[in-house]
Amino acid sequence: MTFSAKNRGQLIDDLEKNEFDLLIIGGGITGAGIALDASLRGLKVALVEKEDFASGTSSRSTKLIHGGLRYLKQLEFGIVKETGHERAILHQNAPHLVYPEKMILPIIQGGSLGRYSTSLGLYAYDYLAGVKRKERRKMLNKKGTMNLEPLLREEILLGSGVYIEYRSDDARLVVEVLKTAFTKGAIAVNYVKAEKLTYENGIVNGAVLYDDRSEYRFKVKAKKIINATGPWVDEIREDDKSLSEKKLHLTKGVHIVINRDRLPISHAVYFDVPTDKRMVFAIPRQNVVYIGTTDTNYTSDKNHVYADAKDVSYLLRAANYIFPRAKLVMDDICSSWAGLRPLIHEEGKGPSELSRKDEIFISKSGLISIAGGKLTGYRKMAERTVDVALKQLNQEEGMPYVACSTIDTILAGGDILGQKTLNDFIEKLSKDYPTFNRKEIIILAHKYGSNAVEILKTALLKQGDGNTLLNAEIDYCIENEMCSNLSDFIIRRTGRLYFERPSLEKLYPYIHQYIMQTLCTNDVIRERDLKTFEKEFRASLEFKFKKETI
Repeated sequence: MTFSAKNRGQLIDDLEKNEFDLLIIGGGITGAGIALDASLRGLKVALVEKEDFASGTSSRSTKLIHGGLRYLKQLEFGIVKETGHERAILHQNAPHLVYPEKMILPIIQGGSLGRYSTSLGLYAYDYLAGVKRKERRKMLNKKGTMNLEPLLREEILLGSGVYIEYRSDDARLVVEVLKTAFTKGAIAVNYVKAEKLTYENGIVNGAVLYDDRSEYRFKVKAKKIINATGPWVDEIREDDKSLSEKKLHLTKGVHIVINRDRLPISHAVYFDVPTDKRMVFAIPRQNVVYIGTTDTNYTSDKNHVYADAKDVSYLLRAANYIFPRAKLVMDDICSSWAGLRPLIHEEGKGPSELSRKDEIFISKSGLISIAGGKLTGYRKMAERTVDVALKQLNQEEGMPYVACSTIDTILAGGDILGQKTLNDFIEKLSKDYPTFNRKEIIILAHKYGSNAVEILKTALLKQGDGNTLLNAEIDYCIENEMCSNLSDFIIRRTGRLYFERPSLEKLYPYIHQYIMQTLCTNDVIRERDLKTFEKEFRASLEFKFKKETI
């Protein structure tokens, strides 16, 4: 069986008929990582997600696998060390999704870091993260910095530190982890909500599930239940009557997207915001640059999180300060996204001061909840969580303890056909498939890695209506990534809503029709799916109708 939207019925049947060692609630990066780790250790694993995989925090990050230079300021050396090492591991296991890029850290008059502290901080960063010699930091003077990025504000610039961070695609990373877990025996299904937990003698032993696509309600049994729902962790803890002491503190992070011709930078830049001494990224990607992020307290609807005019104004002011010649205005923004950080509350600390450490909570009923953490550290978070569950199963069931092996598990798409680097792989694809232009091949290679070959082969066999390659990509996502609708494909499988929004106005009705016909979806779901996407499509620029003075 493939990880296909067409196989949902069989997967739902398997969920209902079998008892599992682990039931994971939540299909973001944390839940996906736990599913992979546990299935590799021989556990029988089920995972359910109430919306699409990665539909919450895990598709709305800054899309970096990074050690967190800012955490040095907070003396979070452990986080810097662990996540720094994780960058190299993830690059090895998913080279198509996690790859190094040069980052410029400008040193400016009145900034939060001077030349000496920047050099020392980057040295410590390299040391803690175990950075390779060729990727270690370099210090540049003002002239050298301006040569790299001439749009920087020259009159306040003193120089810069140049170091390596790793760029990624958060939602695609989730999908590749789940695809890999599926090949190891895990069952994972999207659009299945855990409505309530079930108990026997006060011990949690399963859940009542509801499949949104078929409107079918059923029960699943499991020896251990893991709550990996990110911003919704406390809701499940509250239902379990175990919400006490430490609770979540949600903060919102917003990113805006600008056409690259309006901000033609060549490198990612990590710069000071003069008003509050926070730091913000400007990261070029394809034909755009995205800028973010904000960090503000959030107490509103967790299911619908969007940028507002205040968020956008903050980011535009920050960008115009460091890139004064750009003169960016709100109408330059072509898309945006906003997400929540599920952090552990610490009394008296503001949003940017809260630790990014993860923490595991074990309730009297046996419910295991994991909260906090960062995208970069998902593999270690998963390892710690599965360790807890497996040690309990060892004590209770005599199940043998097996060590984590995800450190050298190549993710789906990561085996780039024996090529040493992603660029070598792209060169090979360009020679093997000259019918398609290089830009199309680069984009596919970064999204799907070695599985891009399957898409290109399918496209060659199809008779086209001008959308041959697009159709082949949609087919692949339906058949291999449980893509069920327009939002799944445009937002989380491909990121088109964020990085190609202007082209979607005329294209999305076609994509919707193609997916619905392929899956033989009924009219009710067809109409609902279209409305859901159109709401997200509008919301990505809705702040333009509520402008504030910048």
